[in-house]
Amino acid sequence: MSKTPNHKTPCGNAKAEAHTAHPGSGNVFADLNLPDSNELLAKTELARQIGLLIDKAGLTQTQAAAALGIDQPKVSALLRGKLADFSTERLIRFLNALGQDVEIVVRPRTKSLTRQYPPLRVVSRKQYS
Repeated sequence: MSKTPNHKTPCGNAKAEAHTAHPGSGNVFADLNLPDSNELLAKTELARQIGLLIDKAGLTQTQAAAALGIDQPKVSALLRGKLADFSTERLIRFLNALGQDVEIVVRPRTKSLTRQYPPLRVVSRKQYS
């Protein structure tokens, strides 16, 4: 006879609770009801692109800091997603410093995109992949 493992839930109950999965909105920050969720998503995606470029170039954090005009601890924070001290504009300037053009496109939202994508997206052409 096999025994069912006794899993503890976050509340400490021995019974396993049923979890229901729900489709995401495309913005995890909005799904978590965080304020300024679109800005958080944009900053996260810009920082991710910066990290990919730094990695592709084989730069150390010290070398990246010199290229971006900041100190190494700020590069470390940026690469770890600690973005509170970085504005969207500043992240765009970092991308420019890494040889990237950044394009902002404004267009009417279509009904087919309304549910699938958040109102703000960062899209990369991945020329450095």
